[in-house]
Amino acid sequence: MDETGRASFLAYFAAHEEAIRARVRRLVPLRSDAEDVMQEVAVVLWRKFPEFRPEQGFREWAFGVARYEALAWYRDRGRERIAFSTETVEMLAALEDAEASHGDRRREALDRCMAKLAEADRDLILASYRPAARIQDVAMRSGRSIGGFYQWLHRMRKTLLECVRAEVRRDERARGNEHE
Repeated sequence: MDETGRASFLAYFAAHEEAIRARVRRLVPLRSDAEDVMQEVAVVLWRKFPEFRPEQGFREWAFGVARYEALAWYRDRGRERIAFSTETVEMLAALEDAEASHGDRRREALDRCMAKLAEADRDLILASYRPAARIQDVAMRSGRSIGGFYQWLHRMRKTLLECVRAEVRRDERARGNEHE
């Protein structure tokens, strides 16, 4: 793999490592075993990266590799006393896929709800969640007291939560109508 390929792999892997690791932890019960499987997943992803096509999505591709590596781990330990069947692992992977899809829909709904806010409100909310953000500084920027800002932020979170729930329900109804 050339330098550009290595840099691409590292960028993709760094962006998705946390999600891949969470996926492996859901498929493999013990943290130490999940770490072993995660190492194998990373090696396979690195080795097979030249076969990766960006249009398939790195996260989805990596999740597939994680599922196969978890299955291989269970197969190799099949003689041990406690082991999930292949069907159980496949079911867990399918549930994880459904949950990830739902999470993607919630993120899309949140984006739509954030877009509905006034730009100044949106900027303050985003500033509140930046790494190393200090609420005192954001509150001062907003022109509110710290207590007043916390109350405002609480109301905004509640408004966004209600909006996201409504958007997800609307999306689910639309998906239901598509399948009829």
